[in-house]
Amino acid sequence: MFPELFKIPYTNFSFNTYGFLLAVAFVGGLLLMARLASRDGLDRQKVYDLGLWVLAASLIGSKALMVIAEWDVYYRDNPRQIFTLDFFRSGGVYYGGFIGAVIASVIVMRYYKLPWWRTADSFAPGIILGQAIGRLGCFSAGCCWGKPTAGWYGVHFSEKGHEITGVPTIVNHIGDKIQQNVWAERLADLGGILAPLKLHPTQLYEAGAALLILVALLLIHRRRRFEGQVILAYAMLYSVARFIIEYWRDDPRGEIFGLSTSQFIAVILFVGALATFIYRLRKPSASLQAQPVN
Repeated sequence: MFPELFKIPYTNFSFNTYGFLLAVAFVGGLLLMARLASRDGLDRQKVYDLGLWVLAASLIGSKALMVIAEWDVYYRDNPRQIFTLDFFRSGGVYYGGFIGAVIASVIVMRYYKLPWWRTADSFAPGIILGQAIGRLGCFSAGCCWGKPTAGWYGVHFSEKGHEITGVPTIVNHIGDKIQQNVWAERLADLGGILAPLKLHPTQLYEAGAALLILVALLLIHRRRRFEGQVILAYAMLYSVARFIIEYWRDDPRGEIFGLSTSQFIAVILFVGALATFIYRLRKPSASLQAQPVN
């Protein structure tokens, strides 16, 4: 796609589309969070501060889970890569960022004396908005790619994307075998046929699912019956969407009980969110109280 917006003349520095859209995702998500929080009677300035802490924690968590998930695949033999610029420029694993954000939110909300469930409800739509925009950044860079497909919806990524993220771009057909990228180049002399490789645009699948979830969360936020209903609905809806999309993801970062790492976490998150949803729905003290609207 378009991994680079532009390159500064006479330098090796390029302005990546992924980084730009990630910044847009954060700003857009934070503005929506602040608007909903203000509507719920929360201090807008504290919400902005909380958003910065949550961002920092999510970045650390996403990188930490990426190292854990890819330890046997890559980082055990290349531990120095953890301290490189490429490592810090990578997107990481979303669920690691989510776990880090939850931990940070508990600590910071207690410090600022913000009610956790009500604040989390105001944050949920902003989080999913940020994910939708962020996945467009993934699509532009070519990361988080899907499995090969012959369908009309398949996407062929650019060579520049392959240089930056390693997304496969060519395929070599040899008998019934399909070899991608470097292996395709090495085996070309054996009589294979090099051809452009089309992949499932799983980044767009998730961006579309995130926008649908955003609409659902905004509707729930207007009609919620108890504090925590929005954030718990987010956890359940996103878990289902991510679990399904993972079947089209080309994600080699390990398996747990036959499921990808993200699918396994999605199952745990869904079950936990559903149990908490039922508990809070039946708990009288969790009922939503009227809040001033700004």
